[in-house]
Amino acid sequence: MIKLIHLIFIVTSFASFNARIAFSVFKPGILQNKIIKISPHVIDTLLLLSGITLIFQGNWLAGEYGWIISKFILLLGYIAFGVMAMRMEGAKRWLAYTAAIACFVYIFVIAITKHGFI
Repeated sequence: MIKLIHLIFIVTSFASFNARIAFSVFKPGILQNKIIKISPHVIDTLLLLSGITLIFQGNWLAGEYGWIISKFILLLGYIAFGVMAMRMEGAKRWLAYTAAIACFVYIFVIAITKHGFI
């Protein structure tokens, strides 16, 4: 059940990020809406909490856990590049956006394979 909740928040977080990028380009005024400002933080917090719950529920810290550290490092990269993509303009925005998506995809690959770079 927790895994399904986690997967739902992954999809919701990814969709939210892409929607906010689209809004920042095509309708930047909509980003001032209070619900649009708050909801990504709620979604991402619940995503993180469900991930932490999965780590402890699956007893994944008992064995090889370098993949979890790799996912955490990439998560920090995803957040940093995502913030840069939201704040920058032009080519820098799209470079940061591409880097954020690359981090997200690599997190996904590590989640499936359980093989990180650490």
